[in-house]
Amino acid sequence: MKHLSKTFKVSDLPVDERPRERMQRLGPEALSTHELLAIIFASGTKGMPVTVAAQTLMTHFGSLSKIAEASDDEIKSMVRGIGTAKILRLRACFEIARRIENERKYENDLTRSPKITNPQQAYEMIKKKLRVYKKEHFFVVSLNSRNKIIGIDEISTGTLEASIVHPRETFESAIRHHAAKIIIAHNHPSDDPEPSEDDISITRRLKEAGLIMGIELIDHIVVCKSCFFSFKEKGFL
Repeated sequence: MKHLSKTFKVSDLPVDERPRERMQRLGPEALSTHELLAIIFASGTKGMPVTVAAQTLMTHFGSLSKIAEASDDEIKSMVRGIGTAKILRLRACFEIARRIENERKYENDLTRSPKITNPQQAYEMIKKKLRVYKKEHFFVVSLNSRNKIIGIDEISTGTLEASIVHPRETFESAIRHHAAKIIIAHNHPSDDPEPSEDDISITRRLKEAGLIMGIELIDHIVVCKSCFFSFKEKGFL
């Protein structure tokens, strides 16, 4: 029974049937899913060649997505003797695939995201976010270097005061989105778009903070139901 204790490896297969050599010769797209899994596993288990182990997983679970959702115990019950190292390699591959998908989704979102070319567009965008006009809502619109929106975050709700609107919270949002520029905005429940002394003071403070951090504050929009005030348009920035 000694021969049953041997761990079968991909290299035990004839050269023409080895998944790694086939991929090198034909490219990964030419391989079946179980062959790709065999390359990830690299070796089989006692009494089970690597290609059989990979095929067993595909036959039982039916798809890669189902394997990704399976628990370690479920995988171990299908391929007896499979070690933690193989399962970790498998998990790592699934995680890389998930991250690639997220990156592509993010890039697609950037491609479809609107480009801000004037204060009117920023006003319309923020106005859509407002549901309750009785309180002041402070927003940060994060933009990339091409002025495309990459994030809109509500930072605070209440009275717009220096103690509430702090550079730390404002630029934390921008940094999270890797913004090159920001537009800040808040609404006036009074429906009077004229900025207050606090509005002006906060704008100057955030502009100075932006210069230090390398994230440009390009406008501050005061939003009302039927009109707006742009600090940039009016020469305040």
